[in-house]
Amino acid sequence: MKAVSRISSPAGLIQPVCSPRLARLHQCFQPAVPARVSRARCMAPLATAAVAVKGHAAPKREDVITADPNNNVSDYIYEKMGVKLHQQKDHPISIIRQAIYDYFDSRNPGLFTKFDDLYPVVSTRANFDEVLVPADHISRSPNDTYYVSKDTVLRCHTSAHQAELLRTGQSAFLVTGDVYRRDSIDATHYPVFHQMEGVRVFKEEEWTASGMSATDFAAKELKDSLEGLAKHLFGDVECRWIDAYFPFTEPSYELEIFFNGKWLEVLGCGVMEQKILDENFKPGHKAWAFGLGLERLAMVLFEVPDIRLFWSQDDRFLKQFKDGDLKARFKSYSKFPPCYKDIAFWVSPQFTENNFCELVRGIGGDLVEEVALVDKFTSPKTQKTSNCFRITYRSMERSLTDEEINALQESVRQKVASELKVELR
Repeated sequence: MKAVSRISSPAGLIQPVCSPRLARLHQCFQPAVPARVSRARCMAPLATAAVAVKGHAAPKREDVITADPNNNVSDYIYEKMGVKLHQQKDHPISIIRQAIYDYFDSRNPGLFTKFDDLYPVVSTRANFDEVLVPADHISRSPNDTYYVSKDTVLRCHTSAHQAELLRTGQSAFLVTGDVYRRDSIDATHYPVFHQMEGVRVFKEEEWTASGMSATDFAAKELKDSLEGLAKHLFGDVECRWIDAYFPFTEPSYELEIFFNGKWLEVLGCGVMEQKILDENFKPGHKAWAFGLGLERLAMVLFEVPDIRLFWSQDDRFLKQFKDGDLKARFKSYSKFPPCYKDIAFWVSPQFTENNFCELVRGIGGDLVEEVALVDKFTSPKTQKTSNCFRITYRSMERSLTDEEINALQESVRQKVASELKVELR
């Protein structure tokens, strides 16, 4: 599930509450806080959610990058599949995951089942329809989502497994995994990030015994659980709840914490839409669900300034963190100079900012720190629109040469003209 602000900020970071709240699914129940599960385990093949389950192995390239006309997955994205940062001990993403597991295990010993190795290629039905994403929602666009075929995608959120797990009888579970979204390029956005989804189902006798309505009981249990989680991770922070909208929960909320002098949005959550529960579980039940982005939490808690660092193999980064240690704070080990390159062009019908960022990523990879629109105008004569983007190149491990950056930039210019049909200026 996702939080309403820029969820893609996992790739996103926790956002200050003043950030714009865009009504996109990729921002909807963004796992700023998807629930975690207790004992990690693999599950049997899923009929609807997962196209296939292949244990711990990454999918084959030919299963992900195909000749299907709807396929828009690049080699840059495929190379991230199977890395599973959330399973690498001592990695910041794994540390956060385990801390959340530990919290739910201590609060409800043995209750939550954990799934952290579900296959990332899912059906569009599982990714969208079964969590009630409207048919005309922008998140279904190939501009936002990686399509393997017309009917299969790289999961945009761990909520893609929610309905299937409910159908198998799971009543309390945490799902962790890598998720994929086409997005902008900056220090807090990355096309691959990690989410956690949490779900708990209640029986009628539980809310009857409390003297509360089913919805009020589930909402209270949800808020108590997540406020406790926030304090477990961030210390004795002040919490507040903001009413929100997500397709899959009603009522829906965002949890914000006051941390380091400002309010930060941590996660999205709510009482599960009854339609999802009735169609996939059993009658006479109520449930809550939440989603969170592990990168969001790790960047704030460990003070990591650039989301690309999580993919670094540099020991100067990796050795700063240890499993079980939530007090570690990132210490910068070097700051290499940036190289700025501008590119201006008249846009075409094929052009979108996400398409442009995908093209730049495919050429420059993680040497690209940011792509920012610095100028835009429409000609009064031709009514054509011109965009000027500034690409910031910077390595986290070495100084870049003018020669290699010029070569990358020239490749960008050639491909943006040939593939996006823009007119260079």
